[in-house]
Amino acid sequence: MNPLNTPLGFCSNFLFVPGTRPERFLKALDSGASGVILDLEDAVAEEDKETARAAIRSAWSQFSDEQKKRLVIRTNSPGSKFYSADLILAQELQVACILIPKSESLDQINGAALILPNTAIIPMIETALGLHHLNEIANSNQVLRLALGNLDLQADLGMMCDAQETGLQTARYQIVLASRLAQITPPVDGVTPSTDDLPRITDDAERAKRMGFGAKLCIHPKQVAIVQAAFMPTEEEVHWAQRVIEADKTSKGGAVKLDGKMIDRPVVLLAKRTLAIAGKH
Repeated sequence: MNPLNTPLGFCSNFLFVPGTRPERFLKALDSGASGVILDLEDAVAEEDKETARAAIRSAWSQFSDEQKKRLVIRTNSPGSKFYSADLILAQELQVACILIPKSESLDQINGAALILPNTAIIPMIETALGLHHLNEIANSNQVLRLALGNLDLQADLGMMCDAQETGLQTARYQIVLASRLAQITPPVDGVTPSTDDLPRITDDAERAKRMGFGAKLCIHPKQVAIVQAAFMPTEEEVHWAQRVIEADKTSKGGAVKLDGKMIDRPVVLLAKRTLAIAGKH
């Protein structure tokens, strides 16, 4: 099974749910979120890590096959005392995808891939070292897409960003560029801390799309619809995507040009994601 053959590559929004709140798991899946992240890291206190793993393990049989394809487990960071147990849980449940926070090296990602050969990986870039090794991480085994941990990155760099996070503009560009060079799915932008400032959430999501991100992380269900709408393709984008897919089919995957531009794997992936988000699979 190809671990990258997952609908999570086409998701435009991912909603976090604490692993200690199993009563919210199904609600999150029914919230309209494209992907749901069961969190074992930031949302779970140290003394509750095993409780969270047990809750996820217990709830797993309640999920349908379709729901399991939309679930991601965020592990604790590599090197932490909780990380090995998180990988064992992911292996036991045969999860479709894991999100690895504070990813900082190719070896970390490749090590996880060895343990989970059928699982897609989303490395989260949220430290200076992770940003420094960005290209290596993007080219690691089984990487589906990158994600930005904007709040932790600011803290690690000692930044005092404005509301628009202008100081992270370069980091966002680097992540989009690294994703394109590695020919992986466009990355996932970080969270908007405010759950009530709806214009801020809209602006952040629209900025993410303009910059080349393919999705955004959400921390509250009320953010989901706003982010979904911001990433919803226009009629022109849908028409372009349909032409790309048709050209790719005609060439049977071979090199082909459309409107004078070469169509390669990332372009085809972008077209497929555009149609998936628009509900025109």
